[in-house]
Amino acid sequence: MNEEYTKAKRLGEKAYKKAVVSGRYPYLPALEEFFPKTSRGEITAGIMEIPLAQVTGTKTRGRQEAFADNFMPLLDSNTEFATKWTAIFNAQQEEGIRDPVKAYEYMWKFYILEGNKRVSVLKYINAAEVMADVIRILPDKNDEKDVRIYYEFDRFFRACGIYDIIFTEEGYYQKLADILGADLDSRWDEEMIIELKTGYYVFSKVYSSKAGQYNTSVSDAFLIYITVFGFNELAADRPEEIKKKIEKLHNEFLTVSGEKSIAFVEKPYAAEDAYQSLSVLMRPKLYTRKKPFKAAFIYDGEPSQSRWIYGHELGRNQLSEYYQGIVETSAFSGRESEESFENAVREAAEDHADLIVTTSPTQMDMALRAAVAYPRIKFINCSINLSYNTVRTYYGKMHEAKFLMGVLAASVAKGHRIGYVSDYPIYGAAARINAFAIGAAMVDPDISVYLTWTSLENGSWREFMEEKGIRTISGPDLINPAQASRDYGLYQIEDDQTVKNLAMPVWDWGKYYELIVRNIMNGGWDRETNSIKNQALNYWWGMSSGVIDVITSANLCYNTYKMLDIYKKAIVTEIIHPFDGELHSQNGLVKAADAPPLTNEEIVSMDWLNDNVKGGFPALSELTEAGKRSVKYSGIPSLYT
Repeated sequence: MNEEYTKAKRLGEKAYKKAVVSGRYPYLPALEEFFPKTSRGEITAGIMEIPLAQVTGTKTRGRQEAFADNFMPLLDSNTEFATKWTAIFNAQQEEGIRDPVKAYEYMWKFYILEGNKRVSVLKYINAAEVMADVIRILPDKNDEKDVRIYYEFDRFFRACGIYDIIFTEEGYYQKLADILGADLDSRWDEEMIIELKTGYYVFSKVYSSKAGQYNTSVSDAFLIYITVFGFNELAADRPEEIKKKIEKLHNEFLTVSGEKSIAFVEKPYAAEDAYQSLSVLMRPKLYTRKKPFKAAFIYDGEPSQSRWIYGHELGRNQLSEYYQGIVETSAFSGRESEESFENAVREAAEDHADLIVTTSPTQMDMALRAAVAYPRIKFINCSINLSYNTVRTYYGKMHEAKFLMGVLAASVAKGHRIGYVSDYPIYGAAARINAFAIGAAMVDPDISVYLTWTSLENGSWREFMEEKGIRTISGPDLINPAQASRDYGLYQIEDDQTVKNLAMPVWDWGKYYELIVRNIMNGGWDRETNSIKNQALNYWWGMSSGVIDVITSANLCYNTYKMLDIYKKAIVTEIIHPFDGELHSQNGLVKAADAPPLTNEEIVSMDWLNDNVKGGFPALSELTEAGKRSVKYSGIPSLYT
């Protein structure tokens, strides 16, 4: 059977030459050569099956040059090494390899201490797994993305002991657990573990036959698949059905595999006369009062009970009024459950809806499933930094308005103290807080911003401000329609405890929806589809587009109006960027003065607070159920994984 060793050796020599030509190290990497001196220690994981695809090297230098980097042998056929390799091959053919190898795992990869030849033989015959006695080495915790993801994987592994599933983004392991109805803090039952292993294996077999079309990893693709089509159906579906469903997710896989998965579109489509410039064959559909454009709004609550939904409902009505019958809108309220959401989509589809609007990030997964099921309809979701291609997202640069609010607050505050009330610790929240704090510090360098949250389970933000003795407060942005009061926007509490409103940031949702619908009707949507390839598209418009503004009251003096107007013009014309220049967080320098302004990605995913902010991000356990739900769908991964 020496001929098998000879074949294996040829594979090794081929891999060796390829590595040399490519400028790579041609032998097995040895863990001890690059392993960092510091770690959080070793953990004995026990004997288990490990995926051979993740076995990439040897623990020590001793035998590393006996193998090419693909674990195929390199030594001559007349050596003792070759004889032992052949004996192991024969044993594998007759009765299988029974003794486990000994392996060290570091950052998802395995390095063999004992059993390199056994691994070589198994890789040669294309085996999928090997039995191993595993010792895990945990890396030091730091801010590197891979390390943060690994520690989320560590929780996942302790819950189910599965090594095969390796995600590339933070929050994915938590999302997988949510889909399965499990958590990452307790051991899963064996039945669930077996079902997950089986489902993942079935999916990976089908996906691997098409994976050449994408750079998306099997694990990431698996998560997208079960997000859209569910996990329970996977076991029942035949390979042909799975293949067809994978094809429906073509654009999603391309988006995830891109180097930059989200494209932030910062200004509305500019071609007012786009329709006239197109040829007759290329012109978009004309809408009339007899055949209007139809937009359906699906809310996860009631406008009468929610500031947020109430604002969108006002925008929907404004949209209808603006287009005077050419655009027809409908609303579906209280559609929190999967079933009620699906019913709303079905009704809208039967009514020939052109656009379905969802106003909360908690609706994204349901919107994604519906968009795949109804490809004719355009879907949008009011969220930011969620990388799905099939559903476009939209949000406002509210940090621009908050910067102005901070400038104004510091100009009227006494005692160098301001209060700031935030809602949920999700994408974009830190940018709004920090822009406010930076604007305030530009007027008063000694100002402190005291931060609290409306989404805390215990305690009241009003009581917090009262205990701190703070009289100038940036409260909730909108009036609660169910409990109307004057403590919203920027306000001051007078000595007699009356509230003096000063200003409020405004989301002009009517204007936003008017621009989005116009973009669809004049062909801008389709042009964006053709020009922005393999990326999720996020409309992220600000004050220059008219969708964000600040309204001031008559309680300000004319000099304050002048100051605010100057700052506003500077924001609109982009002379001022809140996140340009030197930036300091509570933990130190974020950006030097001569570094470029923060990118859109850095702004929306901020996980730090400015150095003049007093307070921090709440723990997940401190939040209300609504707060936890929002964090689940749109929380900052570095804070909540």
